[in-house]
Order: sequence, then C-alpha cells, then structure tokens
Amino acid sequence: MTRLHDQEKEQFKKLFAQERVGRPEDHLRVLEAFLAVERHLTAEELAALLEERGVPLPAEFVRETLKLLSRWGFARPARFDNGIVRYEHRHLGDHHDHLVCLKCRRIFEFNDERLERRQIEVASRHGFHLLRHRMELYGLCADCLREREKRLPLVSAKAGERLRVCEIGGGTAVRVRLLSMGLRPGDEIEVLTDTGQGQMAISVGGERRLVLGRGIAQKILVEPA
Repeated sequence: MTRLHDQEKEQFKKLFAQERVGRPEDHLRVLEAFLAVERHLTAEELAALLEERGVPLPAEFVRETLKLLSRWGFARPARFDNGIVRYEHRHLGDHHDHLVCLKCRRIFEFNDERLERRQIEVASRHGFHLLRHRMELYGLCADCLREREKRLPLVSAKAGERLRVCEIGGGTAVRVRLLSMGLRPGDEIEVLTDTGQGQMAISVGGERRLVLGRGIAQKILVEPA
C-alpha cells in the first residue's frame, strides 16, 4: 500500500466516524482491496478478489461500498460502451482519459497536457466555462491488432472501423445483389453500427448507408482502409 493509499484509508476512517456508517471494518476491507488493484473493476470482480483474499463479502455489499466511495470522492464510476459500471480510483489532483479496446475490453489510462489545454481553449472560444470532461477513445490495442488477420469477414469488424472491400464470396447471386445495392470490391466503407447480433449498418464512400444481415456480411471480406 503506497503512502497515498494510507492517507486515503485514514481519511476514510474519519468519514466513517463522522457519518456513523455501520460495519466500518468490512467497508475498510473493501477499500483496501480496491486500492490494491490498479484497474477498472466491477462490484462482482472486486467481490471475487476479496473472496480470494479470504474475505467473503456479498457482491451487493461490495457494490454499496463502491457507491459510498464514489459519493465521498474516493472512487469514480464509469460506463464504457458495453454499459457495465466499472469503478476506478479517484486520487486528489489526478485527471486522466481512457483508451478502450473493443476486442479484449482492456482499458488504458493516459494524460496529455496539450490536449487538456486545447479543450480549455475550445471551451473558452465558445464562451463556455469548462468544469469537467471525460474522454474515451475506442479502438484496438496493439496486442489485439497484432493477433488480427489482415483480411477478415465484415461481420467481425467493429463499429467505427474504416475498411476496404477486398472480395465478395457466396456465389453470383450474392455478388449481383450487393452490386445492385451499390457495394463492390475496392469500395471504402465505415461500420456505423454493430451490436454483435442482427443487422449491421455501414457507410459506403461516406455518401450512402447500407443495412446488411449478418449472413451476407459474413461473405464480404475486408481489410483496413
């Protein structure tokens, strides 16, 4: 436990005494486990870590503690694109933004002072007093990018990707159908929406939208544009 974390534990204890919250020792165990892990956690993941440490506490109790930590400024809840609530440390004087890998779901923290200044400048130019902001950049991390095949079926692409159509399989009927819709090999496309099931929407050449079923999207081979 770092000196900073020790200070936060002492602040936490004082707040418990001040607010007269029940089960202070159990809440403190949750805080200790939370501070010991430098990543974004769900309540269930933190409960599992506590179980491994020999401290079995119900996930609902852990969730309530994390909500308390958030209310008192020790933690920050965040919903990334999958909607699951994850909690991270909120150290005083610290600000960072996030890179989120859409494949492995890892979350990377970064800070860029030039970017921070630029955001303040933009807000000021619009007569806006900036109080807080949150930036999340979505893509593929270096590890997932290395593992990925250069060519892949369109159905495996992620929303936001810009790709080039390499080949259309499935026989003449499929090729004729896609041609009539305005999609052909060599076209540059962008995946607009893809929930992982049902239809997916794409933009062709930045000029028109197409909605494709997953069966036909499986037959379209693409590569990074």
